[in-house]
Amino acid sequence: MKEITLDATIENIPRVTEWMDEALEKVGCAPRPLMQLHVVLDEVFSNIARYAYKQRKDRGSVTVRFEYDPETKTAAITFTDHGKPYNPLEKEDPDVTLSAEERNIGGLGIFLTKKLMDDISYRHENGANILCIRKKTGL
Repeated sequence: MKEITLDATIENIPRVTEWMDEALEKVGCAPRPLMQLHVVLDEVFSNIARYAYKQRKDRGSVTVRFEYDPETKTAAITFTDHGKPYNPLEKEDPDVTLSAEERNIGGLGIFLTKKLMDDISYRHENGANILCIRKKTGL
């Protein structure tokens, strides 16, 4: 298990991506799941940075934990923040049959996350938002 805690800022996305890449390289992640994890990491981290602490004066932080199950070749990445309670899985999926101009703003990032990951779960516990994504890393 690896863990990193960073300020919840957009500027920290490259840093957390590099950290995750290092962990995934050690377990031999295939290119396709790696690319999908990059997209999801960017979406989840940027949403936390933009919205979780919006009502507060401080930036807040995000803890990202990486765990790997060699038996199932599955990476589990958990995002924990102490911002406003929010379950993104309750957000209705956007109607992707509509043009970008016709669609309501928001929801596309979590929609992509649900489509690209093998599993996604959310819980609010001890004042923390905890979002866990899972993805098989093999070919």
